[in-house]
Order: sequence, then C-alpha cells, then structure tokens
Amino acid sequence: MIKIYDCAKIEKSEIFSRMAEKKPDVSGTVTEIIENVKANGDAALREYSLKFDKAELGAIEVSGAEFDEAIASVSEDFLRVIKRAEANIRRFHEKQKRYGFVLPGEDGTVLGQRIIPIEKAGIYVPGGTAAYPSTVLMDSVPAKIAGVGEIVMVTPPGKDGKVAAPILAAAKIAGVDRVFKIGGAQAIAALAYGTETVPRVDKIVGPGNAFVAEAKRQVYGLVSIDMIAGPSEILIVSDGKSNPEYVAADLLSQAEHDKNASAVLVTDSMELAKKVQLAVDSRLKKLLRSEIAEVSIENNGKIIVAENLDAAIEIANALAPEHLELCLDNPFDYLYKVKHAGSIFMGRNCPEALGDYLAGPNHTLPTSGTARFSSPLSVDDFIKKSQFIYYSVDAFRDVARDVDLFARAEGLTGHGESATVRLEGLGI
Repeated sequence: MIKIYDCAKIEKSEIFSRMAEKKPDVSGTVTEIIENVKANGDAALREYSLKFDKAELGAIEVSGAEFDEAIASVSEDFLRVIKRAEANIRRFHEKQKRYGFVLPGEDGTVLGQRIIPIEKAGIYVPGGTAAYPSTVLMDSVPAKIAGVGEIVMVTPPGKDGKVAAPILAAAKIAGVDRVFKIGGAQAIAALAYGTETVPRVDKIVGPGNAFVAEAKRQVYGLVSIDMIAGPSEILIVSDGKSNPEYVAADLLSQAEHDKNASAVLVTDSMELAKKVQLAVDSRLKKLLRSEIAEVSIENNGKIIVAENLDAAIEIANALAPEHLELCLDNPFDYLYKVKHAGSIFMGRNCPEALGDYLAGPNHTLPTSGTARFSSPLSVDDFIKKSQFIYYSVDAFRDVARDVDLFARAEGLTGHGESATVRLEGLGI
C-alpha cells in the first residue's frame, strides 16, 4: 500500500529521499558490443539480433513494401489518432523554431549568428515486446521542423524479424527517412560509427533500457545525445477537492512503467490522502501491469501531507519531477511558483497521459531531478549555431592594440602579434 507521510510529524529527509536506482553494471558488456559493431558492422548487428531479439534478419533496413504493409494493417481509427497527435506536436514545436541574426555596426563591423540544422539525426525507439509509436512522433517531428537533413530510426524487431506496424505507421506520418530493424547497445553503436548499411549520424535521441543508456553514455563525444533518462516520475499537487479515483489513476499511470518508477502525491488534505491511498490499492489490482506497478508503489510511492499548497509547491521544486500535475481549480495561480519540472499539467482535467500521446508538448523529459538544469526535448536539440565576425580595415585598426594588450595579459604573445602584424602591414 502507498505510504502516507505527514510533514508535521516526520523529518524532511525522509520525504525528499529518492530510492537509489539499482543500476546493473553493464558497461563492460556494452563496450564489447560497441567494439564488435565497429569491427564487424552488419555481421555483428545480425549476430546480436539473433542473440537478443531471437530474430534472424535478412535485410536490416525496412523496405518500402514493409511500410506499405504496416500502413494497410493498422486501423483507420489508429491512423486518425496518429495524424491528430502529429498535428498537435507539430503545432507546438513550430513555435520553438529559431532564426539567426546579423548585427551591422556603424564602425565597419558585422557580427552574426547562423542557425544550422543537424545533418543526420538518429532516433532510438524501444520495441520488440512493446510498441511505442508516441516516441516516434515526439522525437521525429521536432527534428523535421528543425530541418534535419536525414532522420534515421532504429528499433528492435519482433521474433518474426519485423518492426511493429504501429511504429512504422507513425514513422511514415512523421516523415522518418530510413528505419532499421536493430535495437539495444548495438543499434546505438551502429548509429555512432556507421556500418555497411546503417549511416553514421550526428546526434542520437530516444529512451531505452540500461544497455541503451550505457551505450549512449559511451559514444557521447563522438556523437551528441539528448540525455541519459532514468525511471519515469509523476508528482501531483492537489487540494482536498480532487476526485481520489482520478488522482489514484494518474499515480498508477506512471507506476506501471517500471519497478523503479516514482509516483508521489503532495496535498494539504489528510482526508484526500487517505482516500487516494485506498483508491490506489483498489485500482492497482485491476491493472494489466499490476505486478510492475505494485513494486513501484511499494518502493517509491508516497503521499505527502503538507501544511498548505505553497509548502506543497516547495516540495515539488525540491524533487524537480519529470511530470508535475497541479490538480487545482486555479492552477495558473501556482504555475509561476514552480521552478523545477519537466512538464506541468494544469487543472483537474489534464492527466499526464495527455502529454504522453496527444496534447503536443514533448514527452521526452528530464528525470531523476535533472529538471533543475535540463529541458524537454525540443527543436533546439536538432540545431547548432555558428557565429561570424567581419571587421573592415578601419574597424580593425581601432581595436588591434587592445587585442594585443589583452593577449599579452594572458601570456599569449602570438595572439597579440597576429593583430599587430596587420598594423605593421598598414604602416602603423
């Protein structure tokens, strides 16, 4: 049963404690996989697909015929929902697009910044036993809006050697250019180094298991990555007016992700706390993934009773959750008091699942308290910036000796001479 903590009776350290993630040490195995893919390319990918996915691959890349088959096999209703979600995601992320600037000066200088999209982006989509078309949309649409030249997706196949039809349907609608039937650390290695079939990319985004996370960590620097994602989290701030069944359902929507997921309610009402506790216990038994959710609730579930809603927001800021629900009649009164959260869900009719699938804001979010300094995946993740500087002869002459002075203060006389030699060339 989910535990209730009364702030008036216990130490804050007990409230703010996070369960230490039990991370298996997979670094050695991942290093071995990466080195094998570097050395043996597609042969290594086929080897690991057979070993881990129990799939004997022919062609590694998804063909046009496979795309057509997938589109034909999903329902019209599902296609309608995917298209609706894609439109919402596009509408939101188009507002994030940046533009360069030029600053001409009267002194003969021109300064500026260019916004340049990444040439190739790699998107990892978990698959095999489960399909996540929402991840395809959330990671691909911002890349497309940014102007990425080629979007390359990798996802593990089922035992039949095929990619799940909903994933391929979402990829087609989102405008993914190429899809490869590979998963795990070997897929990350293929994207980072390239193989005979899989192109090398400039950045890798998308969630995955411990092997995928470790592979992303190891290839970072050779390529860019989005983040190292931890277990999913939800924190709900609610007064006593909320329906306890709604709150319990929202807590369990994250607890069912995995056994290390975190589901927390912070409320100013002990009455609501007790009702939610009972509702969680009742609803938990009915979940398809009840075994997973039960461990999550037992290990990481909390109901915290705070003195008032301002104190509840302080607790939320201290925990910096991935998902924050403000289940209140007047959520906008509290929105700007929130300092640290990945995505904020406002009011009593906004369950976190809206953000997972349909609303439009991205669902790839900072976890494990990293919302203190990190942001959701966005168009910004798929661009880079270059700056440029131009000085006329007169403009350069006015600053050359200052450059020399600054350089000598740092002991870098060669830097200074690169300026003064031009003065000499000008006869100054």
